Amino acid sequence: MLLGLDIGSSSIKAALVDSQTGKCISTATAPQEEMPIDALQTGWAEQHPDLWWKYVVEVLAILKKSYPDQLSAIRAIGISYQMHGLVCVDDAGKPVRPSIIWCDSRAVEYGAKAFNKIGSSWCLDHLLNSPGNFTASKLKWVKENEPQLFQSVKHFMLPGDYIAYRLTGEIATTNTGLSEGILWDFKSGKISSELLTEYGIPESMASPLKPVFSEQGRIQNHVAELLGLPSGVPVSYRAGDQPNNAFSLNVLNPGETAATAGTSGVIYSVTDKIAYDPQSRVNTFLHVNHTEAQQRNGILLCINGTGILNSWLRKNLNSGTAYSYEQMNSMAQSVQVGSDGLLFYPFGNGAERILENKNPGAALRGLDLNRHQQAHLMRAAQEGIVFAMKYGFEILQSMGSKTRVVRAGLSNMFLSPVFREAFVNTLSVPVELYETNGAIGAAIGAGVGAKVFNSFEEAFHGL
Repeated sequence: MLLGLDIGSSSIKAALVDSQTGKCISTATAPQEEMPIDALQTGWAEQHPDLWWKYVVEVLAILKKSYPDQLSAIRAIGISYQMHGLVCVDDAGKPVRPSIIWCDSRAVEYGAKAFNKIGSSWCLDHLLNSPGNFTASKLKWVKENEPQLFQSVKHFMLPGDYIAYRLTGEIATTNTGLSEGILWDFKSGKISSELLTEYGIPESMASPLKPVFSEQGRIQNHVAELLGLPSGVPVSYRAGDQPNNAFSLNVLNPGETAATAGTSGVIYSVTDKIAYDPQSRVNTFLHVNHTEAQQRNGILLCINGTGILNSWLRKNLNSGTAYSYEQMNSMAQSVQVGSDGLLFYPFGNGAERILENKNPGAALRGLDLNRHQQAHLMRAAQEGIVFAMKYGFEILQSMGSKTRVVRAGLSNMFLSPVFREAFVNTLSVPVELYETNGAIGAAIGAGVGAKVFNSFEEAFHGL
């Protein structure tokens, strides 16, 4: 058996996968309602890392009730996690502050200053991006605004690194993870000492590197007892949620593209080229199967206000019990294409990368108080999300990305017939839908990293 953990900002998911067949045995989610995100100021978004660990314990307790024998037979653990977050720990491994997570926009100005000071040419040639609002810039914000706290930081981590640390007691990260934080120099193939120097951050604060698919530590005895797992099981895979989502869909080669429409909407296209957008509206990362001999990069575009827009509508449009998503999808289908002229712009969840880190907020246009009903809002939201993704897709094409197939999980907004039809017709590419998710992908990745599977082809024979 293989175990996958997906550390999201909304929930923690776990999946049990049969290592013989590659089939998912069961999944579980905790908590049942979305985890809170603390916003102490406009544009801020924080979660305490121990909140994630609390729900890791809870989600495995759920699985243990029904599958104790399967949990006790786990051979490897994989971790997927929300990207771009910052976790700072002291020399005892304790978080010194809440995590600044992916949708927090407080560090935009620090990334912009570094981009100008180091030089746009150098940043684009080496980082393939502006430092922007990513992990490195968030750490710079801590240094400048919480200097006493910064003095107590021993290591900075990504969210998945922290969960792996809680499991194994070993502090580590990956080159893929560093590239997610805009800390990787693609030209020299190492952590960017130039950016760290500019930010005044000691390189010793970075965690030691481990390969994405490898033994990255073994679960500690007391943790194994707490979670109902065998002692000494290896953590053998970790990746950010979007590279991992692409991996879970067997998106590994040029021409293959993954799409998700959960809290945020993402298109992630694999290329064998080192490419960047001159306006830094999309992000290029090392893909999970990148090696020195075989270049594999993932180009990612993100719309922050996707599923969260749908969630906002669900919570606020009904004065009684909230609509189910099934009801909302059905209502959206009752309206004709174009939503009778109503336009919904899905930008209301922090700074939008494809809009050059601007935060214009979500907006309605063309609202007719005599004609438009709730169903029009629901359809207009889904159509607006698709057209925002289309705008980003055109940026990928301008960078030389040639997509021949899009693969997506049959979940979240891809459960909506309206969304699926609009997506296919607007982007003009075939879409393949699969019953998979990030936790399943993490479990399969663990099997590759622990050599339970001898190849990617063998790993995905059950997809």
